[in-house]
Amino acid sequence: MKKLIILQGPTGIGKTDISIQIAKILNTEIISADSRQIYKELKIGTAPPSEEQLNTIKHYFIANKSIFDYYNASMYELEVIDLLNILFQKYDNLLLVGGSGMYIDALCYGIDDLPNIDQEIRKNLSEIYENQGIETLRIMLKKLDPQYYDKVDLKNPKRILKGLEITMMTGKPYTSFLTNAKKKRDFQIIKIGLNTDREKLHNTINLRVDKMVENGLIEEATVFYPNRNLNALNTVGYKEIFEAIDNKYDMTTAIELIKRNTRRYARRQLTWFNKDKNVQWFEPQQLNQILDFIAS
Repeated sequence: MKKLIILQGPTGIGKTDISIQIAKILNTEIISADSRQIYKELKIGTAPPSEEQLNTIKHYFIANKSIFDYYNASMYELEVIDLLNILFQKYDNLLLVGGSGMYIDALCYGIDDLPNIDQEIRKNLSEIYENQGIETLRIMLKKLDPQYYDKVDLKNPKRILKGLEITMMTGKPYTSFLTNAKKKRDFQIIKIGLNTDREKLHNTINLRVDKMVENGLIEEATVFYPNRNLNALNTVGYKEIFEAIDNKYDMTTAIELIKRNTRRYARRQLTWFNKDKNVQWFEPQQLNQILDFIAS
């Protein structure tokens, strides 16, 4: 049976470097599972593989979408499954690499089939959010889908908007589409997790943020400040700089907040991955042990 080898872990752990080593040894290609590296405009703040790395091993789903495109985990699932059907004709093993747990789960288990959103409904709801704030959206959701209201993160406008879009377009509660039925895949899935000492990871994250700033993160974020309400830019590294531009704090504080929020994001990633008992964990330097595990 064909094998999909999934290499996952928190931001800053070194997934890109080790995945390229594995891909070389297995003579295969890499599919990204990073929900921000797909955006071609974001060349610094999402820490995509370098040109040299991309030229070493063929990568997919890196810089293949625009920040102005609507994209979600359901669309990712369908596109990657189509790609796997093609690549498995050439390779026995493929490598999926990333830190976006929802994207990885969508590919492994499937995601509920949801209708495409009417763009006029999306535009109207976005205007309500911008002009009236999140509380108005909460009130609407509580009335239209109280079951989803009771379980959704009410501080997350993206999740609230998603529920409202589906409900208003179909006339049915968003929860009625959420069956959580797992899809069967016709390939074997091997899950490998990367982790290390927390202090070491935090130091790596801090240094990586400093490197991003040195490479022009502030300038990149400033260019996209007029588009700051786009979902693609609602992410660590950009949000803090946007708020500094809005004079909520100075840029030095923004950089420290990026470091802190990136460390917190890494903890959330690990919490997500640790729920999956099928993951075999390794330190990033344990390449030989990882290869033995894949071969076993």
